[in-house]
Amino acid sequence: MAAYGALVSLLNIIDTIDKHPSPPISIHKEQVESLTQNVTFLLEFLDGYISPVVADGCEADPLERRIADAVYAAEDVIESQILLQIHNRSTFVENHDFYDDLQKVIEEMNLIEKEVKTITDEALLQQKPTGELTSSSTVKEHVMVGFEEVFLEVLDKLTGDRLHRQIIPITGMGGIGKTTLAKYLFEDALVKEHFDIRAWITISQTYNVKEILREVYIQASGGSSSDMSELSENELGEKLYKFLYGRRYLIVMDDMWSVDVWQKIKMWFPIYKIGSRIIVTTRLSNLSSQLNESCTVAMRFLDQASSWGLFCKIVFGEESCPLDLENTGKNIVADCKGLPLSIATIAGLLAKSECTRECWERMEQNLNSIVINNNDEFCLKVLRMSYLYLPNYLKPCFLYMGVFEEDRRIRVSMLEKLWVSEGFLKPQSGKCLETIAQEYLKELVDRNLILIDKLGSIGKIKYCKVHDLLRDLCLKEAEKEMYYHVLRDDPLRINSARRVVLKTRGSIMSEVFRSLSHARSLICDFQEGDGDVRLPHNLGLLRTFKAYDDNSNSWNSVHYLDNVFELVNSRYLAVRIHDESKFPSSIDLLWNLHTLIIYCSNVLIVPTEIWKLHQLRHLVFEEGEVILTCPPSSDNDIVILENLETLKGVQNLFLNEEVVKRIHNVKKLHLNYYVNQMKGGNCLSHLQCLSRLENLRCEIENICNEYLQRIMFPHSLKKLCIVVSYDVELELEDMMLKIGSLPLLEKFVLKGGRFITRKWETVEGHFLSLKFLRLQSCDGLQDWIVADSSHFPLLQKVRLCYLGRLKEIPSEVGEIATLKSVLLDYCSESAVVSAKKIVEEQEDLYGDELDLHVRAIVYEKQKELKSLATTNFEVKVGMF
Repeated sequence: MAAYGALVSLLNIIDTIDKHPSPPISIHKEQVESLTQNVTFLLEFLDGYISPVVADGCEADPLERRIADAVYAAEDVIESQILLQIHNRSTFVENHDFYDDLQKVIEEMNLIEKEVKTITDEALLQQKPTGELTSSSTVKEHVMVGFEEVFLEVLDKLTGDRLHRQIIPITGMGGIGKTTLAKYLFEDALVKEHFDIRAWITISQTYNVKEILREVYIQASGGSSSDMSELSENELGEKLYKFLYGRRYLIVMDDMWSVDVWQKIKMWFPIYKIGSRIIVTTRLSNLSSQLNESCTVAMRFLDQASSWGLFCKIVFGEESCPLDLENTGKNIVADCKGLPLSIATIAGLLAKSECTRECWERMEQNLNSIVINNNDEFCLKVLRMSYLYLPNYLKPCFLYMGVFEEDRRIRVSMLEKLWVSEGFLKPQSGKCLETIAQEYLKELVDRNLILIDKLGSIGKIKYCKVHDLLRDLCLKEAEKEMYYHVLRDDPLRINSARRVVLKTRGSIMSEVFRSLSHARSLICDFQEGDGDVRLPHNLGLLRTFKAYDDNSNSWNSVHYLDNVFELVNSRYLAVRIHDESKFPSSIDLLWNLHTLIIYCSNVLIVPTEIWKLHQLRHLVFEEGEVILTCPPSSDNDIVILENLETLKGVQNLFLNEEVVKRIHNVKKLHLNYYVNQMKGGNCLSHLQCLSRLENLRCEIENICNEYLQRIMFPHSLKKLCIVVSYDVELELEDMMLKIGSLPLLEKFVLKGGRFITRKWETVEGHFLSLKFLRLQSCDGLQDWIVADSSHFPLLQKVRLCYLGRLKEIPSEVGEIATLKSVLLDYCSESAVVSAKKIVEEQEDLYGDELDLHVRAIVYEKQKELKSLATTNFEVKVGMF
């Protein structure tokens, strides 16, 4: 796998240099042709090659290791010459050693190619599965097969008549289905109706008490994390206790490894006798006695019938297994020893393979060669088959998941950008690398190797996770293949590591950095330690430097921009910067930068040199006030950013003709207008010229309504979010007509503005593609008029927030066939009552099959509305 990813990376490097308008180096034509021929041949070879050491899995294949080393040597020679030329860009540096060094690498690759050709096709075919993999357009849902009885047992404990608070431990080995069972219970309609409050928190081996309390409170109250960032642990605990007191709550504590965490937080969970419950899932069977509870639910292996049922459900869906595959299939299932995770992953593999007896028999033979019955070790060996049978193009992506900490919620958009920067995605004609990354993620989800953690508002995967055992598999395989090195407090043996993940920070940091001269990726994922960080000068080959993540707690180190921008070979930079940092004009040295993510809390002025980064795809600024200097029209050296897809967090960008021309391919645009700097014109006057724009978010303060009314939106928009401050008199009637006519719009969020006529009347033929609608704090809105349910033919989710004057939700909205959920946050009492009426009408039509859920968060003064709550209509009293 390491060899395959390295070969693809080398091809990408050669291709990138060739496409640069002013290449930083020149490679002899014959050498380029020879390298390309070597790489292409070896890639084709690896596509049909399964190592002879596959069965034991204890060591890396020496041939693949040799290929990887040769490719790494080629990368070192080429990229070192690039650095030399960039640092001496004012004068041409002729390096005679460059040709000779590269030629030596080519000769080594020629020798490898000759050795490979001695391997016979017949030997390859004996090991290669012939079943062609097919794509799947649907994500399989988790299947609850074989645990119906234990489900009902726990459900009875949850909703029974015992009034004292009760802890229900669910125990069993990794992968046996503890979390899956808990999730089904957590989402069960009867459970939702029975408990006033539900919250889910993952504990894991490493935990933070303050974060646990904060997360439970946010889920329970629907509050915002920003409201609690400054509270101490005790203050958070007291706030949580007061909120839970008097309410029947269900808290799921998933993956607990020690009773210590419960001892530290139990005081904040009231024992008030109204039937509250706490579910704890754990691999430790003795934890229940430490929790002083006798009602432990022990998860057992599936029996033969249930195992076969789960297997068939995943592979064939509602269809039955063909008779000629049944015996082989049952043998495969038997080798999984009743472990649901093993069954699910092997079934996921076969669901993607050709449905032939020959293919299934090969799987059976390979399983028989590795199975040992030793709990987690057994499971890892079975799951390893799913990795081995992955197509080569998916293996680097899957193993990369091990760089993230255990139980981490991984933002998909970030993950895909990292995959692109690492260089192991093989280009395909007519597709950008981000699209390829999305397709690869989808394949891994289909194979049950990556789990969906959260879907976005219109159904796309927003966050994902990896099961603990699969993450362990990633780490073991990565270590064996020297794919990356995870550094904690272990001895420093990373002088040749290409990818390094830092899990700790301390006195060894400077020594670590000095050892990374060959590193191409540095992932900083530590959470402790403070202070500024200055990188050493020996990291010039680094491509990926991730030291900031908006979805983690690793915020404790800050960098200086001038120091970070010395990494001139960078493709991905994500950092939190020092408040005194200045944007250096030398940014144009980062000739191959794809993604730049900067967190700053101060004013940051970006120089015009950034417009010279022709490879730039994603430019993201978090927080702070970022001013992007517009390019001077007279500067002929400033290129059009053909590849730029994302521009986020810029303040007061004047979208004139010159700027729009240079970012005409942008797809995601998030802009802030906080100061009226119109310069005599409309800053958004050329917005409609961005014909490929799909996602627009605009936050507006102090801009004249006259200019806002002139805005014309591009018809390519799929997501639109407009946030206007209370002092902006944005008249919404005409604006809504423009927005409604957008043919592709799937998500629309409007916060602020004013309905002058106090009504919003939709028009037939508008919002034809809309799936998600959110209206918040729209002043004056009293009457929402929808003449027919055909006005929103695809609408799935509606969220209405702080609409205190809204009389009702139109009954026509409730009749929309696709509608799944309605959320009302602090709206008028009459609006809540109208939502209840919609639910009742739909229950009369569909009964228990109703797929519509309504949730209302009401003010304390509206608490009598809780009497309206039913299975499909949830009412919670909020914090106000």
